[in-house]
Amino acid sequence: MNKPEQSPFSLPTHLDVGLLPTPAHEVLGDGDMHPPRILLLYGSLRPQSFSRKLALEAERILQHLGAETRVFDPHDLPVLDSVDKSHPKVQQLREWSQWSEGQVWVSPERHGTITGVFKNQIDWLPLEDGSVRPTQGKTLAVMQVNGGSQSFNVVNTLRVLGRWMRMVTIPNQSSVAKAWQEFDDNGRMKPSSYYDRVVDVMEELMKFTLLVRGRSDYLVDRYSERRGAEEARRVSAAASVAE
Repeated sequence: MNKPEQSPFSLPTHLDVGLLPTPAHEVLGDGDMHPPRILLLYGSLRPQSFSRKLALEAERILQHLGAETRVFDPHDLPVLDSVDKSHPKVQQLREWSQWSEGQVWVSPERHGTITGVFKNQIDWLPLEDGSVRPTQGKTLAVMQVNGGSQSFNVVNTLRVLGRWMRMVTIPNQSSVAKAWQEFDDNGRMKPSSYYDRVVDVMEELMKFTLLVRGRSDYLVDRYSERRGAEEARRVSAAASVAE
């Protein structure tokens, strides 16, 4: 008997949604009920990109958990500094990053590290843009896909990048080995312990995002920066008196 055809946007039948409730806002102390805003980035331009397939699978889970999602398409994003930041794709990436409250980063492993396609996206996101810090205080989940055996080189590198971008990187992560075996002909992830781990990571990201949002300014407020601001205030006051 043929199985019923699934929508590309639907959850797989092997996911037990009864065991995956939406996050409890009241438990997490989050009084703001708007859907958490999550941006997903992936690191390959191949037509059969497994990092894209994994990002889309993660997006479905996030939407089930109540998130509003956007997946950035890295096609046509110029190499860093080859064009001005006013380029439409650069502007879209930066605006979407600023819009997000949490992010999911997915990269293939290439020569033991992240791909240039993925790194180029991160390089276009500045640490500072005027008085705005586009990534500071946002939550982050990291995942990787491998063509061969399981590795953690990419997720480790992504954690370094997340820390450098001043993001709150969640403890859990996902590394999918032999990714070409883990997706069906429709690009959907097959039932496996790898899939269950992806669900775990997305569930944890949602919980951490609800915990952090609305509090990130307080959580990342730093003594050194307050001290610098006070010194600048004193210098400015002294200059005004001298005039």
